[in-house]
Amino acid sequence: MLQLAEQLLNGEKRALSRAISLLERGDAQAPALMGRIHPHVGGAYTVGVTGPPGAGKSTLIARLAESFRGAGSSVGILAVDPSSPYSGGALLGDRIRMELHYLDPNVFIRSMATRGSHGGLPRVIKGAVRLLDAAGKDVILVETVGVGQTELDIMGVADTVAVVLVPEAGDAIQTLKAGLMEIADVYVVNKADRPGSQRMAANITASLSMSGANLPWTPPVLPTRAVTGEGCDALFQQILGHRDFLTQSSRLEERRARRRSQELLEILQEELGRRLKERVNDSPRLAQLMARVRDSDLDPYSAALEMLEDASLPLAALEPIP
Repeated sequence: MLQLAEQLLNGEKRALSRAISLLERGDAQAPALMGRIHPHVGGAYTVGVTGPPGAGKSTLIARLAESFRGAGSSVGILAVDPSSPYSGGALLGDRIRMELHYLDPNVFIRSMATRGSHGGLPRVIKGAVRLLDAAGKDVILVETVGVGQTELDIMGVADTVAVVLVPEAGDAIQTLKAGLMEIADVYVVNKADRPGSQRMAANITASLSMSGANLPWTPPVLPTRAVTGEGCDALFQQILGHRDFLTQSSRLEERRARRRSQELLEILQEELGRRLKERVNDSPRLAQLMARVRDSDLDPYSAALEMLEDASLPLAALEPIP
């Protein structure tokens, strides 16, 4: 594991791929690897690109990668795809729209499966971002899967969030949802050659104005045609502008601190749940409570509280399983 960590820190692509695979399959060695690289993270800037399916997110990311490479930055791309119902792997693993970058040694591209994540962004993506950071990538671009509405989970990963929409009526309705209005740092109306694109941009701008909030950063609304590259340079410049704004106002570190705290709570919840499930069959008392819930003799909420409060139950769980 020490050798893998050293290879990753030296920027070796094969080591980076192996490390991400360790995370994806929940390998027991993954925590040690993450601990080893931790002192070397924090230098990369993460941009999240989210939006409904068909909005052109992959093409936009390819354009952004080209812009960042032109500025001399090394780039990591994490494209989150739906899971195959058979293998559990990413369905869209071959990113045709990003083929231009596959031969660039300073670009690393990885498709990752949602693996049942309801928000369209698996928790393991946060670890993968840190691995790319430790491997020396200057910029990390994260594309969410798009599951019919824009996912809010991207806030837990990205420093700058770009919400990509297209000029259809359904997307105009999506735009007015409060959650979506709160997460975007940059709005992109892609496929701006389609009818209704100007109306879509006007709706977003009006919604921002009506929010009544005196925001220190007003999200710009940018028309683009990712296929031709039109408007993509303006998007790139706005992302750089938002990065400068966060850095100069100390908000960047505040965002990252909140994300680290939230991730700790998520890991605790996941790990405690896993350990509890492994103990249910080994404890007669836990098995009895489980049976009572199954038979509808006891409601799940009361059973859960009893499990947590009964000192005789092995929920000092909290002790690592040998």
